[in-house]
Amino acid sequence: MITKEMTIGEVLRMNSAFAEVLMSFGMHCLGCPSSQMESLEEACMVHGLDSEGLIEKLNNI
Repeated sequence: MITKEMTIGEVLRMNSAFAEVLMSFGMHCLGCPSSQMESLEEACMVHGLDSEGLIEKLNNI
């Protein structure tokens, strides 16, 4: 189960197919060093994205 506290790096290590979902939401920073330290919630806030919608989509794959 993916949570808002997880980092992008953690999510991608769970399933590399999640990259497509992240990018479709506008999160194109998957290789950025920050993706290893920022939580999904923090990254969404920085990019002005809906973290709840993203997490729901990731958990339904």
